[in-house]
Formats: sequence, C-alpha cells, structure tokens
Amino acid sequence: MAIKKASPSAKKKIAYQPISLTVNGQVNELDIGSRPGEVEPHHTLSFTLRETLGLTGTKISCDNGACGACTVIMDGKAVLSCKILTIECDGKSVTTIEGLKDQKTGELDPLQQAFIDHTAFQCGFCTPGMLMTAKVLLNENPQPTEDEVKEALSGNFCRCISHYQVIRAVLSAAEKGA
Repeated sequence: MAIKKASPSAKKKIAYQPISLTVNGQVNELDIGSRPGEVEPHHTLSFTLRETLGLTGTKISCDNGACGACTVIMDGKAVLSCKILTIECDGKSVTTIEGLKDQKTGELDPLQQAFIDHTAFQCGFCTPGMLMTAKVLLNENPQPTEDEVKEALSGNFCRCISHYQVIRAVLSAAEKGA
C-alpha cells in the first residue's frame, strides 16, 4: 500500500489567537505568528520580554533553567522565564526587574536599595534574578531566617561570589519591613 504525502501547499496553517500578557502593570496584546513584532509559538517568556517588549533587565544566561538569571515574578510566584513559553502566559501578570521600582515615584524598591547599601552585586548579571527571587521570598515570609534566605536563593547562581552580601541585603530589607 502506497502512502500519500501531503504537498507543502496542502499543509494547513495553524491560526493562533492573540494572547494578553500584563507586564509591570501594562497590558500587552501579543499576536502569535512569524511576522515582525509577533511572538512565535516556540518563543520563551525571557525571549519575548527582551526581544519583543524591550525589557532587557531579565537576563538570559544558561537558557536552560539552571542559573536563575531569568527569574521574574508571575502571578506572585518566582518563575524561570527561559523555561516558559510565551503562549502559556495568556492572562498572566508578570513583574520584571524594571517593574520592581515604584511605578509612580520611580523610587527603588527597598530590597533594591538594600542590595545597593550592602554591595550585593559585583558584575550585576545575576542581580535581577536574585532580586526577583528575594522579593517573592519577602512577600511570602517577611521575616525569613538566614537559612530560609539561603534556601530561597539556592537556585540563583553568582559566579562572582557575592552571595554573602546578598544574604545580608535580604535580611536587612526584611528588618526594615521591605
């Protein structure tokens, strides 16, 4: 029995509905497709944040979910944006490092200020992911112990070894009620 192959012109194009994604309080209607300005079905959230929305504070390092550099807050939870497809984010609310500061006054979040005060960064590449992870920790547990901070940040890697200052910064922000 011969198997018939569909001709390239006979292949059906999949029609995608646009998705709605709220990023840093701003609603974004994103068309799915392969034309300029559209989000392709295989794009990760980290790619879309950086390349489509221009929010380059979210870093892509390992692009495999192992380093934590791409951490953002989605619906109140810390997530690795390199491991989530943008099309899975329809109706979700995302906060990136750009959205951590006070949107009205422009003042830094107290946690960001604590990182500055305690020099909790060196090259700064991992800092956005660390801040977003720490923010979720403090939202869920306003008075964490040092061990709880270490556990929460265990998925965030810093090649510059600034973890000691990061832990002090998070604990300091917690003491101040950040």
